[in-house]
Amino acid sequence: MKIKIITDSCCDLSYDYIKENNLEVIPFPYSIDGKEYVDDFGKSLSYHDFYDELRNGRMPSTSQITVYTFEKIFRQYVSEGYSVIYLGFSSALSQTFNNSMTAQNIISEDIPGADITIIDTKSASVGLGAIVFYANEMLKQGRTKEEITNWVEANKLRSNHWFIIDSLDHLRRGGRISAASAAVGTILDVKPVLNLDDDGRLNVVQKVRGRKKSIRALLDELQHIKDPQSQTLFINHGDCLNEAEQLKELVLKEADVKDVVINYVGPIIGSHTGPNMLCLVFMGEKR
Repeated sequence: MKIKIITDSCCDLSYDYIKENNLEVIPFPYSIDGKEYVDDFGKSLSYHDFYDELRNGRMPSTSQITVYTFEKIFRQYVSEGYSVIYLGFSSALSQTFNNSMTAQNIISEDIPGADITIIDTKSASVGLGAIVFYANEMLKQGRTKEEITNWVEANKLRSNHWFIIDSLDHLRRGGRISAASAAVGTILDVKPVLNLDDDGRLNVVQKVRGRKKSIRALLDELQHIKDPQSQTLFINHGDCLNEAEQLKELVLKEADVKDVVINYVGPIIGSHTGPNMLCLVFMGEKR
């Protein structure tokens, strides 16, 4: 049976990669000042313009992907004879994954035997993207659906997400830290280093004084990488390309890796992390 890998736009993979590999990526909706958008990889609102909106004080709101949207897309591929694998954004960060489960249940009642596998990757941004990337590599190698889904379940908690945020203000607005902590952090030039834990939740690992030291702290996490020569690493950024390229140079000096791919952090994650977010993702022994 044909296999279709589906994910959502929180994967933060590049538009070119998605098109070249015929991946189905379901866009998250978001809005700015009441104007509705979908996360379509910068086509309707460029990444740069999106982050300029944030720099000018706009606070976007993000929405879930609806049950109806999942149902429509899953039905389409089932009707075309595909076995579906949906690799979803962490259920600890959004109700969206639960909506995909509801859609699967509806279809299963209508179409007995509909082959839809849904996996909570416990991942976000290009941490999810890395899992999709490796699953797609297996698909191109002709691996079976069972082999792909078994690999994802066995390895999803190896996806290391390490990222830094330039300003604490967006974390404050999102309720992650107190207003007092944000004010003190701004005065002291504190830059938080964060990751996602095994439950797929945001975790503040440390706070570093200054941007340069925080970038170095990202690089230090490479100590957790496993089998670097076989890996493609991912660096995503919130409209700070020069720093992303500098980090790539440092990574290539530090580790003998197969490749390093740079791309933007999309508007769904970017709404909560703000401009100048910098993310390094690789596969380790564990998170």
